[in-house]
Amino acid sequence: MGLGDKINELKEKFGGQAEDKANEVVKSVGDEVDEKTGGKFSEHVDKAQQAATEQIDKLDGKQG
Repeated sequence: MGLGDKINELKEKFGGQAEDKANEVVKSVGDEVDEKTGGKFSEHVDKAQQAATEQIDKLDGKQG
């Protein structure tokens, strides 16, 4: 199951709040990874968070 499938599943479950929930999860997971690694990979984590958020926004039609 890809990110798009997961977002669509969240849309069905949470309605219009799916994208907000997904972005919260992305931030939370990134923060957890930074904490567990002592920030050693924070640059990579930030890039991954940004890419995931952009994909979520594309699915939501908020491209920009």
